[in-house]
Amino acid sequence: MSTSNSSSDISRKDYVFAITIIGLFFFIFGFVTWLNGVLIPFLRTACELNDFQAYFVTAAFYISYFVMALPSSLILKKIGFKMGMSVGLWVMAVGALIFIPAALTRTYGLFLTGLFVEGTGLALLQTAVNPYVTIIGPRESAAKRISIMGIANKFAGVIAPIILASVLLKDSHIIEEKLVQADDPGSRALLLDEMARGVIVPYIIMAVVLVLLGLLIKFVNLPDVDTDAEDEAVGVANEKKTSIWQFPHLILGVTALFFYVGVEVIAGDTIIRYGQSLGISMDSAKYFTSLTMVFMIIGYVIGISLIPKYLKQGNALKICAILGVIFSLGAILTPADKMFTMPFIDLLTLKPLELVLPVTVLFVALMGLANSLVWPA
Repeated sequence: MSTSNSSSDISRKDYVFAITIIGLFFFIFGFVTWLNGVLIPFLRTACELNDFQAYFVTAAFYISYFVMALPSSLILKKIGFKMGMSVGLWVMAVGALIFIPAALTRTYGLFLTGLFVEGTGLALLQTAVNPYVTIIGPRESAAKRISIMGIANKFAGVIAPIILASVLLKDSHIIEEKLVQADDPGSRALLLDEMARGVIVPYIIMAVVLVLLGLLIKFVNLPDVDTDAEDEAVGVANEKKTSIWQFPHLILGVTALFFYVGVEVIAGDTIIRYGQSLGISMDSAKYFTSLTMVFMIIGYVIGISLIPKYLKQGNALKICAILGVIFSLGAILTPADKMFTMPFIDLLTLKPLELVLPVTVLFVALMGLANSLVWPA
């Protein structure tokens, strides 16, 4: 991959602006992605689902990545990476707007459709944005930019569930009590309809912001990405290779990332519902996804500080794998009744909190720490 106009052609002012915009995109990636942890328990109640049905929230969102993986590259080749960013944002906005009829009719299938469309736009946006992290500045500082973008992504993952939970899950225990006390299906339906409509305003705001960002990107000076160009040394080394199976590092890397994403999603998206299943009230459980993201940020900071000066990337991967095994066993083997209170801060109100936290849930959250360096390393 190369650029038709190098990063050195961009003024410092444009460089700072471009980096800020790209950082904002990574923030958006995290913000939209980690809302699912709150949507799962919310839609489980609002649409009267069981746990199996509720987790289709995650399936609908991430299956779009699988569907759009190859089409994204073809689309970007045709319309360009910069235009691809705008289109990705606008597709995400359409997905957010689908939540309006979904909420008004309390139709789970429409909610899943909205999530799929959001994921489709996000897949296109990520495919378009990722190369710029490397080419927008000096190559020798690319690793640092990747880590900084990771922090932006996970910081969004910290605050997004708190924001959405403060709207959707506010007084959720009161609603659940009213649902239990509802004497007839009509009263129950009215309560659930009112609850479902809580998503309308947040998702309208999200759609408006995404549309505006799609327009804003047109004014950002970014280098062009030439996907057909290839480094000469790389070309010589690979000229006799005719199959993807002749690139073992690629195969192993994809396999590792397959499991990495699976564990990351489990740790982030299922932890709230897992806490609820252990009897933890939503007042505490709604912060569990954010706790996972905090541990991921800690891992990113450790990586920025230690790699490669004090810690080799290969050793970082080994440490992450070992920690992942330890934390997984801890989550499985720790009795569910082992709990403690943990100090935490609501980043919206800066209010100190005391979270009731089962030890097994803590181990799930710590999977964020174990996962944090898998991608950067």
